[in-house]
Amino acid sequence: MLSFNSKKQLLQFLTEDIGSGDITSVLLPKKRISAKIISRENAIVAGVVYAKEIFKLKGCNVKIVRKDGSKIKPNQTIMTISGDAGKILTCERTVLNLLTRMSGIATQTNELVKKIPTKTKLYATRKTAPGLRYFDKEAVEIGGGKKHRLRLDEMVMIKDNHIAVEGSLLSLIKKAKKKYKKFEVEVENTSDAVLAAKEGATIIMLDNFLPAQIKKTIQVLRNEKLRGKVLLEASGGINSKNIASYGKTKVDIISVGSITNSVKGIDMSLEI
Repeated sequence: MLSFNSKKQLLQFLTEDIGSGDITSVLLPKKRISAKIISRENAIVAGVVYAKEIFKLKGCNVKIVRKDGSKIKPNQTIMTISGDAGKILTCERTVLNLLTRMSGIATQTNELVKKIPTKTKLYATRKTAPGLRYFDKEAVEIGGGKKHRLRLDEMVMIKDNHIAVEGSLLSLIKKAKKKYKKFEVEVENTSDAVLAAKEGATIIMLDNFLPAQIKKTIQVLRNEKLRGKVLLEASGGINSKNIASYGKTKVDIISVGSITNSVKGIDMSLEI
């Protein structure tokens, strides 16, 4: 698996924003200033390490006041920055864009995690913004969730469209078993869940199952002495209003795409 170079990605973000040069900041006198980033609302902070790295790319000095995972209130300082005024202002928007997005994901994740009344874990999905997947998933973990697959090369996941192309769920499972020890199967009914469990699936995703359907499926798997052999994942239509009900079914995993694809950024600002 290829390692992720966060510094290279952060430099790309900054370069994308600057273009051929920050033609406004170059109008300013050469002077050193101090600045701080504050939150305008309650949140879980995420992304401060990467925010610091962006400022460092332009030679600015940064002191982190509130670490990733910290709870913050309005007007609390997250970090302080010192250095050339133009360079700080050149970095401002790129830093805030990443910091507010990651903090929004961490905050939303944390709110959902607290609503789950059991040991069921909350997982992210691959419903992330291109170029931001690594940071989105990091934010989920900072908020108390789990990353799940970061990329397609991490684990086989047999979904409905794969089955449609193959023409047979059983055939596709047998192909997966020949090459991989671990694989996940998405199912839409209890009988397919039983089939996947019998054939050795590591994780079975119960797609768009209602809590009552999940409970029924778990009971059938127990009757077949299969429940202990697989991890069960609930996915589809799960939100803050119904996540507790899904948690009470005692599935192992709840995956929620909205924590990364419907992000409400946290209101933050840089003040000189």
